[in-house]
Amino acid sequence: MGVAFCALFAWWFVTGMVMMYWDYPVVSEADRLARAQPLDGARIRVAPERAYAGLEVGTPPRSVQLVMLDGRPVYRFGFGRGDQRLVHADDGTEITEFPPDLLRRVAVAWTGHSERDARFEGVLDSEDQWTVAGDFRNLRPLRKYSWADGEEVYVSEVTGAVEQYTTRATRIGAYFGAIPHWLYFTPIRKNGRVWSRVVIGLSSLATVAAFFGLVVGIWMYAPARGIPYRGQKRLHVIFGLFFGIVACTWAFSGMLSMEPFPIEGDGGPYGTQIAAALRGKRPGLDAFAVKPARGAIAGLRVKELDFSSFAGEPVYLAWEGPDRPRVIAVAGPAFDWKRVAQIVAKAAPVEESRLLSQYDAYYLDRHQERPLPVLLVRLGDRENSRYYIDPRTTRIVGSYSSDSWVWRWLYHGLHSYNFPWLYRHRPAWDMVVLALLAGGTALSVTALILACQLLRLKFRTIRPSD
Repeated sequence: MGVAFCALFAWWFVTGMVMMYWDYPVVSEADRLARAQPLDGARIRVAPERAYAGLEVGTPPRSVQLVMLDGRPVYRFGFGRGDQRLVHADDGTEITEFPPDLLRRVAVAWTGHSERDARFEGVLDSEDQWTVAGDFRNLRPLRKYSWADGEEVYVSEVTGAVEQYTTRATRIGAYFGAIPHWLYFTPIRKNGRVWSRVVIGLSSLATVAAFFGLVVGIWMYAPARGIPYRGQKRLHVIFGLFFGIVACTWAFSGMLSMEPFPIEGDGGPYGTQIAAALRGKRPGLDAFAVKPARGAIAGLRVKELDFSSFAGEPVYLAWEGPDRPRVIAVAGPAFDWKRVAQIVAKAAPVEESRLLSQYDAYYLDRHQERPLPVLLVRLGDRENSRYYIDPRTTRIVGSYSSDSWVWRWLYHGLHSYNFPWLYRHRPAWDMVVLALLAGGTALSVTALILACQLLRLKFRTIRPSD
């Protein structure tokens, strides 16, 4: 048992180093925008209200977007989680199925390779290593395509979109990092309940083992007489005194990332009210006729156009890239962050509103990808809620309240060391975290050596009877 836990700790520390730079592959919204084809305004001939009317749906859509699919502009009407309807914007016909040849072209467009070089790997109705987690259950069947350079693309027959994408490099990074670190082995991970219990059980036992090891090390160490050991034992005690607390807190904070621990709050009770006030009463699709989408995107390389609203006024939210949103007013005055702050103040008890040009302790990003500047709105409610609003899109992009402190400090703080002063002065963060991971690895390896030596001695004392 001791050997197993020593190996487990060493495993976690080493794979943690890999995860600092290589994560588990996922397709993000930024990936979709980066690879999307710009909208062809000349082919947008059907108004959104007409396209929606043809669906004969009784309830209004929750979201409406205009995107390109297989070289044609398409309206995407969203009605809730996983429920969407697609209508061509050039002739008004609904897309009710995705033929295999279309899905193949979607995969080819994603990679930019030649279609003749694409190799069809089959239709997946069950999990593989790269579709074992997340919402893939509702996206199957998935058609898998591969190329000689190692790229692999999974296209959903349900959505007609690329839902997973890996390269040889991202797969290798995951095999040495996220998969062993999270125990994302397909036979275990495909059963969420079993996987959760295994991870929580191992993390809790590891936390207890590290804690008692730290207590014993401190109890045995007396500054007056020094460390009463030599060789590997002495080295292990030294590493334990310096890095034992790291092993304990990392195992504990890793356990907190799992359900059912209530570690992530919703940012306070006013988030829904603020978001509703910023959107206002959703205007009908006919309100966009004042400035049709075709004219709104003229001269721009828009890849996704959202039919949205600000304070009840129709606006387009145009995305030219992952970090290049643009609000296009249909009618009415333009807005700035001060007007956004005024609207929020009418919906919630605001104590402070100011524009942040850099990350703070509750809104930060090691990769510098979260939007800046942002409007910080601090409320005077019991939960001390804070909201971060992107003034370019008027969307809430971050929040924090007193019920989120476990998630912020005991998980992210102890597990990722995501402190603003370290993130702002990279590679300071890299140096600190790598040093702690290296120390934890050394602690685990010396413990593993001692455990193996002890086992060897025990086996030597056990002799078969004559």
